[in-house]
Amino acid sequence: MKVLQVTFLILGIQLGFSQAKNQYLISFENAKHHEAKIRATFSNLDSEVIALRMSRTSPGRYALHEFAKNVYDLTITDSTGKELSVTRPNPHEWNVSGHDGTIIVSYILFADRGDGTYSQIDETHAHLNIPATFMYIPAFKERAISVKFDVRKDLNWKVATQLIANGNNRFSAPNLQYFMDSPVEISNHTIRKVDVLNEDKTYTIRFVLHHNGSEKEVDTYFEKIKKIVEQEKAVFGEYPDFDNGEYTFLACYIPNASRDGMEHRNSTILTSTKSLADGGMESNIGTVSHEFFHAWNVERIRPQDLEPFNFENANMSEALWFAEGFTSYYTGLILCRAGIISQEKYIKGLAGTYNYVWNSPARKFFNPIEMSYQAPFVDAAKSVDPVNRGNTFISYYSYGSMLGLALDLSLRNHKEGLHLDDYMKLVWNTYGKTEKPYTVKDLQHLLETYTDASFANDFFQKYIYNSQMPNYESLFASVGVSIVKDPTTPYHGASFKHDKDNNELLIDKYTQKDSPAYKAGLDKGDVLSTINGDTIANDDQLKAVLKKHKPGDKITITYKRLEKKYKTELQLANTPIIETILSQEPTNKILKKRNNWLKAH
Repeated sequence: MKVLQVTFLILGIQLGFSQAKNQYLISFENAKHHEAKIRATFSNLDSEVIALRMSRTSPGRYALHEFAKNVYDLTITDSTGKELSVTRPNPHEWNVSGHDGTIIVSYILFADRGDGTYSQIDETHAHLNIPATFMYIPAFKERAISVKFDVRKDLNWKVATQLIANGNNRFSAPNLQYFMDSPVEISNHTIRKVDVLNEDKTYTIRFVLHHNGSEKEVDTYFEKIKKIVEQEKAVFGEYPDFDNGEYTFLACYIPNASRDGMEHRNSTILTSTKSLADGGMESNIGTVSHEFFHAWNVERIRPQDLEPFNFENANMSEALWFAEGFTSYYTGLILCRAGIISQEKYIKGLAGTYNYVWNSPARKFFNPIEMSYQAPFVDAAKSVDPVNRGNTFISYYSYGSMLGLALDLSLRNHKEGLHLDDYMKLVWNTYGKTEKPYTVKDLQHLLETYTDASFANDFFQKYIYNSQMPNYESLFASVGVSIVKDPTTPYHGASFKHDKDNNELLIDKYTQKDSPAYKAGLDKGDVLSTINGDTIANDDQLKAVLKKHKPGDKITITYKRLEKKYKTELQLANTPIIETILSQEPTNKILKKRNNWLKAH
């Protein structure tokens, strides 16, 4: 969406959109059975055959989701009520003919998943992701849209959304892209607001929370959100120009929700089963940090291959290691800068991502760009056949996060005054503020501009176009962080699960490629019997046996596979698992560099 188009069309919304032709009405009489009734009216039709669709994708997700499967009791008539001829070229499309210039579409939507991709309807709320809810006509993607939500007054429901309010629960969008990108939370929620200044403009940050807790909990949580908002603005130097002057957090922290977060242009969905009183105050706040950062990075700093978003096919991008991964790097860093978590906790938490990324054999097969290409297969995508992701895939969230960390510390070591924040500002001013989509080559060119050709070429050639590992020991040492590994802990490379019904210990994941277990021929589904003659039936017995051994020892394992007994020899290796520890006695120079990295800006 071009900036001028957005500004002009939103002005049209604010004036009422009297010429809007695509109109929706949704009601929730049967919410207790997860149903909504939807009526859509499309007028001024000038084509003989109208292609009506349900989306197969959702903004912020990259895999296919067949939303048409939840639509039934469909009727399509003209303006007089005459039923029209309908053909089905595919599972998600209805071709309508014989109309009189208007078609009226009525259907029931079943919805019972409260997250960032799907919709959920029950007597606690109507949580609506637009692509999962409303049919649309692709040919009319530039038409304005109006929608009325017939809310349940008996349940004290209110509507919260980034859609433009026109009064009496009527809302508008300038076009299909904006409409599809605008989730809706209808519930008896609570709201907190704060006005923030952006040079000569004031924006309102709204926090909408549907939960079962207290108002005091909301106040405490909102104070944390305000700190996050402030620190993320500091990274980019300014807020985005939020359409209609608002940004809205739409949070559902309720038992029937599913844990998720999903960014949108001027809002975000935040869902969790954890209430603020039951651990959510700490565990949910990271998603807030991540999704608000997306208001800059991915919503406006936009990969060229995601623009415009495709609602009919999977969206594949080369740059998710940056769009999602660098956002993930800042997720925890912002919490640290905001004082929500301590420096010690932040540094300790880096080890988990480090171990996952750099101990994975998947780097032999795919670099960060190719990991990004895997998104349609992994981003909440479903398949029934087993896959070998543990050996072939590293999440672009985690991989990119580690690369963001490496680039940040490398910049700080390269030259005094350089750091990732200023590089992100440069990306923002060049591609985000102007809403000009970028390529990976563009990111490399900007890094050359910010540093020099040698530095930028070295980073991209080694770590983006290839899968080499940065020297973290040196990078961490420059800010007083140590990498620690226990040389006495043996490593086997298998993941075990206790089958309580049969009192057996079985391998529950495909063994890691080239690990001791892999070389010994062990694989998913194998059931351990003995190690060196000692019976192994649970985790405690396995740990007790392994305590007797050190890296380099050979152990004899008997196991069952498909009810047959086998024996193999496994040589234990040194553990690849590290810990990251913050030095408590850094030099003044190192402490200054660390504080410039981790303290509030």
